[in-house]
Amino acid sequence: MTTNEQSVKHGIFPMGATNDAYAKYFVGQSYLNTLISDPAINVGVGNVTFEPGCRNNWHIHHDGFQMLLVTGGEGWYQEEGQPARKLHPGDVVVTHDGVKHWHGATKDSWFSHIAITAGTPE
Repeated sequence: MTTNEQSVKHGIFPMGATNDAYAKYFVGQSYLNTLISDPAINVGVGNVTFEPGCRNNWHIHHDGFQMLLVTGGEGWYQEEGQPARKLHPGDVVVTHDGVKHWHGATKDSWFSHIAITAGTPE
């Protein structure tokens, strides 16, 4: 049984379409609603939604950062060499330049966050 589906799908920011462009970087199904994509601004802002058990692969942001503002459901965040941290609505995560990490939904809950990202991901 999964939880939080309705609250995540009908949150303050609309859920986006299937995240096909980045699917190879995820395990499971994610959705992306790009909120800000302005070439004059050096950060991207998107509402990312994860089906239960979905997560992204380990990655690094070079010459930048990533901030996650959790808006719905339950998820996980982990930096390399650190224990995983369970996330709930209202949690904020700051990933500094060059820190290897991953994030995604718990196995039985939908999950969404606003990702504010600068730099080049690897």
